[in-house]
Amino acid sequence: MSFFKNLISSALGTFIALGLLFVFMLVFIAGSIAVLEEEGEAVNVTNNTVLVFDMKAPIQDRAPQTFAFAEALALKPEAYGLNSILPAIEYAAKDDRISGISIQNMYALGGVSNMMALRGALKKFKESGKFIYAYGDFFGQSDYYLASVADSLFVHPEGLVNFRGLSGEILYLKTAQEKSGISMEVIRNGKYKSAVEPFLDDTMSAENRQQIQSYMNSIWKNLLVDISESRGLTIQELNARADNLSGLTAQRALTAALIDGITTRRAYEEKIEVAVQDDDIAFTDFTDYIRVAGGRKGKGPNRIAVVYAQGEILYGEGSTEIIGQEKIIEALRKIGKKKNIKAVVLRINSPGGSALASELIWEEIEHLKKTKKVVVSMGNVAASGGYYIAANAHEIIAEPTTITGSIGVWGLLPNVNRLASRWGINAEHVTTNKQALQYSPFEPLSNATRQELKVGINQVYQTFLTRVAIGRNMTKNQVHEIAQGRVWSGEEAKEIGLVDHLGGLETALTRAAALAEIEDYKTTSYPKYEEDFESIMGELFKGPFGKLKIPLPPEVSLLLSQKDVFQNPANQIQARLPYTLNIN
Repeated sequence: MSFFKNLISSALGTFIALGLLFVFMLVFIAGSIAVLEEEGEAVNVTNNTVLVFDMKAPIQDRAPQTFAFAEALALKPEAYGLNSILPAIEYAAKDDRISGISIQNMYALGGVSNMMALRGALKKFKESGKFIYAYGDFFGQSDYYLASVADSLFVHPEGLVNFRGLSGEILYLKTAQEKSGISMEVIRNGKYKSAVEPFLDDTMSAENRQQIQSYMNSIWKNLLVDISESRGLTIQELNARADNLSGLTAQRALTAALIDGITTRRAYEEKIEVAVQDDDIAFTDFTDYIRVAGGRKGKGPNRIAVVYAQGEILYGEGSTEIIGQEKIIEALRKIGKKKNIKAVVLRINSPGGSALASELIWEEIEHLKKTKKVVVSMGNVAASGGYYIAANAHEIIAEPTTITGSIGVWGLLPNVNRLASRWGINAEHVTTNKQALQYSPFEPLSNATRQELKVGINQVYQTFLTRVAIGRNMTKNQVHEIAQGRVWSGEEAKEIGLVDHLGGLETALTRAAALAEIEDYKTTSYPKYEEDFESIMGELFKGPFGKLKIPLPPEVSLLLSQKDVFQNPANQIQARLPYTLNIN
């Protein structure tokens, strides 16, 4: 009887699976046809068009790839890419149909350096003689930094401008570990390698406070310089306004000259009509206009490859959100074989990660340099392992606000020995040799294992120093003095020789073209990602019924991520920066 039950269950399961597959195929075909039809129709852009910036998704270096199946199911992009936004702004400046840009309630997400790059593009747009207006029901600090580029800046009568300066918060977990019985065994190299400090103490060290204060002051100064130029206020006046919370109400913001007017949404649109000097105006969403503008057109047969390295570095394949050495190496090798690609720009936005994966990427870049010029463009962060893979480039370009450096190495092992003892859990081991076990999270870390990890970490650190020394034309001692895990802003990094020039991706492309001795070129993006069933399902089932994306403090995320250490020993020794600095 059980045989027939199993047979019927299997047949029913197969039938349901085939039925679902058939439905997915119908949706895919219908969606593909719809997408093709839509691509055949250009976005309607008329004269007196005002482009509306109201993007609510994060802005990252590279726009997520869109696949026909995802578009068929109307899956909206989780982020927008500077690689499509910046060329579209440049195109709009030359498009006679475009009268101006309206920044409306844009909750600016994506990091300080990306906002700086976007703001720089908008500033160039104004040089065409076209206007930029900005309106917010309220302005967060990052929103305000971006919107301050506008000719006229308005806020709702019940709104505010949250302009108060930068702050950062780090959770310290030493006592929490003692109470919970779950702790982290730490081995580190470098007095500034504060990546693991929260697991060792309950208070911030003087060295960590010094480096954080230093790069936060540098970033804040650069933001104030831009706002000062646009608003006609001195840096001293802006700091006073931040200290006094002069944007706490709309009226106070107006009195403090942080904004130009107080208005409602409808009245704001009427002001734009006055600016256009025509009643017959059209508002077009900027994300739609991107389809008209396209990417960087360029001309001629020459190419510059832009390789995007975004996310934490982990040993393995990698994805759009994780840097794995296999995808990057595959891309670099393809580039090396293409004769029309004359130079490479490696765009890095990464806090680092696996030291081994970083070394493997470094090796492939070193080989590529024999035939191509390689320039690194740093985004919001290119620290620790992120700097490791940048170190041997012909030139390194960073934004003034980029977080970089953190040249140091550490190891972190979770330990539940005290918790296991409380619960009456005892782990017994059988081995053939003295060192066979290496480490168990149910036992205290032995001196032999600690020494073993120290040897590995010191070796990686010495290799890291050597890579930087050769790449930056320094001695190892010179690198060690500015290394030891210390974090620097891009501006500071240029002063100490870790960076060659300050600027964004466009600066990096210009330098790559100059080094390759080419004038006319087009760009092409790498790595390439395929549309497969696994990635489609991953997109479909994100959210409350799939992979939850809940932002956690970096220290907590770091603790939870240590499962990867046991799944893959190649991730055990880390060159990683867990800190993030958000403008709120």
